[in-house]
Order: sequence, then structure tokens, then C-alpha cells
Amino acid sequence: MALRERVKSFATEKIISEIMSLMPKCSTKNIVRMLTLGEMLTNDPEYKQAAHGLRDLFEQGHPSSILVKDVIGRLSPRCREKVIRNLFINAFLLGIDRRKQILKEEGFQPPQFIVISPTMRCNLRCPGCYAGEYEQEEGLPKELIDRILTECKELGMYFNTMSGGEVFMRKDIFDIWEKHNDMYFQIYTNGTAINEKVADRLAELGNVAPMLSLEGFEEETDERRGKGTFAKVMRAFDLMKERGMVYGASVTETRQNIEKIGSYDFVDMCLEKGCMVIWYFQYIPIGRRPSLDLMPTPEQRDWLRKRTREMRDSRPIFIGDFWNDGPYVHGCIAGGREYLHINANGDIEPCVFCHFAVDNIRDKSLREAINSPFLKRIRSFQPYRDNLLTPCMLIDSPDILRRVVKEFDARPTCEGAEEIINDFAPELDRYAEEYRRYADPAWQNEWKRTEQVEKEASN
Repeated sequence: MALRERVKSFATEKIISEIMSLMPKCSTKNIVRMLTLGEMLTNDPEYKQAAHGLRDLFEQGHPSSILVKDVIGRLSPRCREKVIRNLFINAFLLGIDRRKQILKEEGFQPPQFIVISPTMRCNLRCPGCYAGEYEQEEGLPKELIDRILTECKELGMYFNTMSGGEVFMRKDIFDIWEKHNDMYFQIYTNGTAINEKVADRLAELGNVAPMLSLEGFEEETDERRGKGTFAKVMRAFDLMKERGMVYGASVTETRQNIEKIGSYDFVDMCLEKGCMVIWYFQYIPIGRRPSLDLMPTPEQRDWLRKRTREMRDSRPIFIGDFWNDGPYVHGCIAGGREYLHINANGDIEPCVFCHFAVDNIRDKSLREAINSPFLKRIRSFQPYRDNLLTPCMLIDSPDILRRVVKEFDARPTCEGAEEIINDFAPELDRYAEEYRRYADPAWQNEWKRTEQVEKEASN
């Protein structure tokens, strides 16, 4: 057995070495070769299917293939190495096999990643902030964050997201990223702390991809975040572009700004600034001064769903829409199915927008947290509806959230969290019903029909 493991380890290192040798020569041929070599590192059928799909896109000259070549081609050697080794190999290839092994041996599959909020302190006071009502002075001890990340790797999770609060309020955060230099970190930040010194340190590490918050253009961003914020974000983009880093934009769509942030002009501005990713998050009525009037209307949400599909086919940038992309991830990914949130007090929340918890990471291991009765109960309902365009238990199936909170007597993790299951319940039920008038026909006419055509073609 020991000899077999040594042979396997040697073969793995040989494949990894060949992948790494292909990195600087950013041709279509070499990227396709990297994808093929990646298949040799994993038994995961989902990766193999995705790799086949990517190869097809490269042959067609799809914008996504331009994005991959562009990202690899303009990264610094250090950042390129970390993207390939930490993200592509450790997280996507070797990590998934470890998680599948745990499923086979222990009967549960760890999620792809977790979100950690090291602090809820922030230098801005944005209206409607989802984290605005958390205790601002609490923070996870450095040793506890280190323990959580170590347990992540034991469970096959080499990708981690950090949020907050403002991550850069933690002066020791660079030490954490440096210690776990075999992991890849995506961080959500307002961008105001990224000066030349910070950009230099991030580029030196290479394993951190900042996602900077925008509300649209200068007028929309400064109106919510404070005068001069937009200019600081644009400067941060420039600094990271000069250093060959991976970075992107994070946008909260509201009823007021959705046309702006869903415009081609906005996406083109992000592209011009070197962004490789845009994440869209729908406004949820939680946090600081929550308001149902800020939620995009069902019609607006459906418009953005169609617009993002158009932009993916015409722009070389990765676009993720957490609410409208349910079909790509088989519905809700929260509750430990594919991720969970550990807030700055250690509370284990199903989702960064679901401010209820039963357990705390200070009292148990990450493995125990994933397998807690509360999270397992949430997973037992997933997907909440057959229509994966309505994936969320906060706004699409709010009865599920109310049910599990009551069943487990889950405590609110910040002031006012109960509003979403009490005061706002009637309006959210009406919203869910109204959105189905758009989502149900779209699911039948677009997704299910496409699925049937693909099935017939494969036969």
C-alpha cells in the first residue's frame, strides 16, 4: 500500500510539474493541455464534464476562452503560480477528491468552501449594509482563524472567502494569508485601504483575490459609500492591474441601481479597469435599516437574469449572479451543502445573509459544525423548489427559513435579524409568489427545454 501511494504521489507531482511548465506560454493549445492534465489528477466526473465544456468553448472562440487566456497571460508570475497551484490544483482537483473520499468513508461531503468574517468593524457606514447591525468590536482571534483554516484543508477545502466588516481592518490578516500559502483566498472589501503598500504585499503573496464593492458609477457609489469612495476604488483597480493581480467587482443590485450595474457601460468600465470577475448580489432586507423598497422588483430581477446571460456571451469577464444562477449550482448552496458562514463572533450561520445560528465554532470543530442538526435539516429541504431559478430560502421559499428557525429555536446573530421572519414575512411571501410568475415560465421554456434538447442530442 505504501509503495502504491508513493507511486501515485510521484505521478501526481509529475503532472503538476507539467501543468506549471505550461503556464507562461498562454496559448489555446497549452490551456487545453492543462485541462486535459487536470483530468488525470481527479476522478470527479463533474470536473471532467466541465473540462470538456471548456475545451468546446475554446474551439468556438467564446469570450470565456478569451478571459482564461487573458487572465493567465497578464498575471504576474507569482499570482499566476498561485492561481494554478492553489486554486486550480489544490482546491478544484485534489480538494474535490478529498471531499469525495470523506463522503465515501464518513457519509457526508464537506462543502467547497466557507466564508469567514474575521471582523465586523468597517471604516464606512453604508445604508442598508447586510452586516451593519452585527457587534462591531467583536472579532475572531487569530489563533481561531488559523484553526478553522487548518480544519478546512483537512476536509479538502483549499479555497476560502473572507468578508466582514472590512477585512483590512485586521492588521494581522496578512500573516494568516501568508501562513496558509497553499490556499486561495477571495476577499470582499470596500477597497479604500488598498494603497501602494497594501497592493505590493498582496501581489507578493499572490494567493489573495480582492473583490471591490461598487454601487454603479461615481454618483451611485459615492451616494451610498461616501464622497471620494469611487475614486479610491478606481485607484485600487489601477494598482492591482499594474501588479498583475487577480481582482474583481462586487455589486449589490437594488431597485434604484439595477439598470446602471446591469448596463454594458458598467461592465465595460470594469473590463477597462482590469476586472476579471463581477459578482452580483441581490439586496436582501437585513442589516442596517433594512427596507423592502430597496429590493429589486421581480420584473427587474428577471431582467438582470437575462442580461447577465447576454453579457457572458459577449464580454470576456466572469459574471456570477448568486440568486439567478441557481440552475448552475442546483439551487441553494448554503447550510453547508457548498458553503456556510462563520461570523466575527464565531456563530455558524447557514449563509452570510441568514443571520440565525444554533452553534458556535468556538465550541466545536468545523466537521461537527457541518454535521450539526440545524444545517443538516436545511440541507434536507434543498432544493426548496423544482424550479432552480427560485433557489433562496430567504426570499423565494421564506416559509422554509421560518420553519427551521422555529424548529431549532435558532438565535438571531445580530440586532433586528428577526424582522425577516416576523415583520417582513407577509411581504416576502407576496414577493416570492410574484416572482414565480416570471421564473416558472422561464424555467419551463428556457432551462427545461434546453435540458431536453441536450438529452435528446446525447442519445
